[in-house]
Amino acid sequence: MTDIWPTELRVSKDRQSLTVTFNDGASFALSAEMLRVLSPSAEVQGHGPGQGLTVPGKRNVAIISATPTGNYAVRLGFDDFHDTGIFTWTYLRELGESGDTKFADYERDLAAKGMSRDKAEKPR
Repeated sequence: MTDIWPTELRVSKDRQSLTVTFNDGASFALSAEMLRVLSPSAEVQGHGPGQGLTVPGKRNVAIISATPTGNYAVRLGFDDFHDTGIFTWTYLRELGESGDTKFADYERDLAAKGMSRDKAEKPR
């Protein structure tokens, strides 16, 4: 069991962020977009090394549910119907501490693949 655990998880009123406060007093506001595109789910990370996917079009995704999973994690549900990511306390702490770097890497990957953070408009 980890020595890191949250004392509070709070989804913002606009559902665009999750604030996590840990037992050592550290607190992080994590954007819904970052949580969605860096989800620990197999759908995003793949089933092995190098199988991860770049998920475009999630700039305005919202958190619609946060369900405790045992004593070690929370399952987040998003308004795009993605709900298979189980975010451990350790992973939430990692995102709080280095999420900006991970998200910048994600943005570079999007650009390299000609993708956007915005949803593609449907052809008329």
